[in-house]
Amino acid sequence: MLDAKRIAVVVPAFCEARLIGLTLSSLPRFVDAIYVVDDGSPDDTSLAARAVGDQRLRVIRHATNQGVGAAIVTGYRAALAEQADVVAVMGGDAQMDPADLPAVLAPVVAGRADYVKGNRFRSREIRNMPWLRRAAGKVLSLVTRIASGLDVDDCQCGFTAIGRSALIQLPLGELWPRFGYPNDLLLLAAEQGLRVAEVTVRPVYADERSGVRPWHAALILGLLARRLLQKPRPLLADTRHEGAGRSI
Repeated sequence: MLDAKRIAVVVPAFCEARLIGLTLSSLPRFVDAIYVVDDGSPDDTSLAARAVGDQRLRVIRHATNQGVGAAIVTGYRAALAEQADVVAVMGGDAQMDPADLPAVLAPVVAGRADYVKGNRFRSREIRNMPWLRRAAGKVLSLVTRIASGLDVDDCQCGFTAIGRSALIQLPLGELWPRFGYPNDLLLLAAEQGLRVAEVTVRPVYADERSGVRPWHAALILGLLARRLLQKPRPLLADTRHEGAGRSI
């Protein structure tokens, strides 16, 4: 627990047998429950997760690949069913620094925000992010800010935290299941009038090549247009910034 709040972490994973153990073994002891959602991996992701032997761990496996957004929704629903107060999301690829988890959780735990996004662009280590991913993230964040009215700088970051009441309020069944889910979730949050904040987090990258493709941008633009056409939303949603001008 953290400040008397039950903390859960959802870990979406697809073909992460090599790194899932490192991810799970690094999670702080104040985390009460960990939900690994193996999204139909053809490798040994589930076995590698269970091999960690952490009593806080629940491994949920999708029979077929449904997409990272769908995996996160599965984890959210499991955490709600077990009465989590705050639910964080950390990828299974060890690209999110667990040392940043308290800062990501803090605005929700303190009641200052409903949903928190990590912001890698504020970090002094931003140069570790592949340049193509950095450039694409900047462009997609600009479009998402315009569409949502939320003053969020790093819309693609998957390191997040959300409060129980906000999760209950969100129409999780409407969330886009695959690439582009972070942008769609921000628009859903804006529709519901949720308070959205950002905190600085450290980008963790090795020698991987960026998976960003031109069609990804087109897909996200289509998602934003679809959401805007579906429902009216306030011109400006309530936002809060945490850690402005601070690098972690």
